[in-house]
Amino acid sequence: MMPLLIDLRYRLEYGALRLLVGCVRAMSIETAANVSGGIWRAVAPRLRRHKRAIANLTIAYPDKSPEWRENVARNMWENLGRVMAETMQIDRLIREPERITIANPEVFGRYKDKLGPVIGASLHMGNWELAIWPLVIAGTNPAAVYRTVKNPYVDAYLRHQRRDLYPGGLLGKGKVDGSREEGQNTARQIMDFVRNGGRLGVVCDLYDKSGLPVPFFGTPARSVVIPAMIARRIGARIWLARCVREGKASRFRVEIKELKVPRTGNAGDDVKAITAAMQLEFEAWIREVPEQWMWSNRRWS
Repeated sequence: MMPLLIDLRYRLEYGALRLLVGCVRAMSIETAANVSGGIWRAVAPRLRRHKRAIANLTIAYPDKSPEWRENVARNMWENLGRVMAETMQIDRLIREPERITIANPEVFGRYKDKLGPVIGASLHMGNWELAIWPLVIAGTNPAAVYRTVKNPYVDAYLRHQRRDLYPGGLLGKGKVDGSREEGQNTARQIMDFVRNGGRLGVVCDLYDKSGLPVPFFGTPARSVVIPAMIARRIGARIWLARCVREGKASRFRVEIKELKVPRTGNAGDDVKAITAAMQLEFEAWIREVPEQWMWSNRRWS
């Protein structure tokens, strides 16, 4: 049973979140995104995370000027502010499907009736949760891996708000209760879900201390290997997906690309090759619209 004081704190946090969400939902999607984007652009550069964003941009773009990197970082914060407001209205946003365009539907169309198990690997770009949209509208009931929120009331609320975007459910990432067993159980859930024909979305552009170091903007970065391991082991497809914001509106373009999965006699080499190819494609996508990628996250050790 949860201690009374901890439960009270969780309930107060949940109440504060619902109050904030209520204020955001009192506005239209566009208005809320504009207001939040402006606030983040003004405030976030004063925070510690801004220094990390600049440091990451310096690694990725050593030949660019400090002014260029500062401008990209500020534009990134504005995009993240918009994402925050849109996240609180995600159910409303997807009820207006004209806001989301599939850039290359013919790629997915070739397979949608014989798709089989799929891992959709995406990155923190645009409004990244919408990268799963092609699998949703195809009626394939995708699920996704997400980072569990410690507050159980907040966690349950966030799951509920995303029920139509991830009809297959949300699988908690990592150690939910702090135990090794829980972490292993989550890994088994992910593997079993895909093995049984499921379609799973995973965000794969963050630093992973247990991952493989592969080139990213010319510098080795430990990268998530779960999609490569699962696809290599059980024969699943890997679809790379990115969501790009169009202008500053809450309108998006989702692009998908199949990543070939080698199956040679050396599983370790195959997993590393798949992981490296994934990060290479992410890098190319980021270079096209660097201001829409989340530079404030840890990527290099």
